[in-house]
Amino acid sequence: MVFGNLRRKKMRKYLSKIFVITLVSTFAFANDIYVEQSGDNLTLDINQDGQNNQVGNSTTDASVTGSTTSLNIDQVGDSNIIQFDVNGSTFTGTINLTGNSNDIDLTCDSGGTNSSCDNVTASITMTGSSNDVDLDIGETSDAEGSTVTITGETGSDSNTIAATVDGTSAVLTLTVDGDTNNYLIDIDGDGDINGHTLIHDHTGGTGDIDISQQGIYDNTINLTTSGDGHDIDIIQTD
Repeated sequence: MVFGNLRRKKMRKYLSKIFVITLVSTFAFANDIYVEQSGDNLTLDINQDGQNNQVGNSTTDASVTGSTTSLNIDQVGDSNIIQFDVNGSTFTGTINLTGNSNDIDLTCDSGGTNSSCDNVTASITMTGSSNDVDLDIGETSDAEGSTVTITGETGSDSNTIAATVDGTSAVLTLTVDGDTNNYLIDIDGDGDINGHTLIHDHTGGTGDIDISQQGIYDNTINLTTSGDGHDIDIIQTD
């Protein structure tokens, strides 16, 4: 009987060690996806659920090259990373994030060909705090029809959003409901005939907002803020 009890105790101890090792290994894993695609008419859907989700990273971007790209990324969890480069005449992208400490870097026409990203429709929706969004559309090239929407749902605090949108008709809508937000918006390109447009709606306190729109005419800004402690700088040139 004593031998049997001792054996069971050793077995429980052994199983406990295995359980602890498994837990540590689980937390070390992450959901990593790297994409390199060349070709026309790509539809790419990515769904990630868990911690430390990545679609590309700072050393290895996910990238697609082709005339028409449709991208849909859904990430649920904390510490999400998206590093994505797109080269193509028509791009439609939808990114939905749920979690904290998200880092998004989305670039269209990263090759600098000045001929890509003619028609861009991009939507980024965040639910969470400490989000860092860096969005570059056109990169001084002529993105003729750019419609970009960035939305932070209620309680999205401590957001840093830097958006550079270039194009003949660039419309950027920024709506974030949260506190302690920092926005740097730069819209350049060919104005006139309904060019440069920014619609900004911010609800929350402590907003540091810098907006620059420049080109040939058609500069329009529709700005609504709410809360205390805002620092807003707007520059417009013809």
